[in-house]
Amino acid sequence: MKKILLILSIALVSMSFLMGQTTSEKREKRKNLTVKEWNTNAATKTRYLDHITKYNADGYKIEEIEYANYGQKSRVTYEYNENGKCIKETEYDSRNKPVRIRKFEYYPDGSKKKQYNYSPSGKLETTKEFEYIFDK
Repeated sequence: MKKILLILSIALVSMSFLMGQTTSEKREKRKNLTVKEWNTNAATKTRYLDHITKYNADGYKIEEIEYANYGQKSRVTYEYNENGKCIKETEYDSRNKPVRIRKFEYYPDGSKKKQYNYSPSGKLETTKEFEYIFDK
């Protein structure tokens, strides 16, 4: 019985290892990648751009652009620190004007600590604090 449980445990660990990718493996595949998402109108067969996501040479998402039938709907850019944590997001409107800026702080373990929300002029509007509570 113990041998069967051991074999099953090893098999499950092996399967999860083979099926899942680590974050660094996923990031490696996204280096300098641009992903375009297209929609097609079923009635007219017209194809139109829905979304573009761009990644930098380190595999981190640096820009997301959402489109509507009239053109760009919104755009978000991302900046990272030396540890690969997003420290700033800037959201733009359809005219490519900034509408919101978010900055982030992290705890030493990498979990999010604070989020600062700024107006386009740079005025601090709100802050959000993150609290992590583990049930026993």
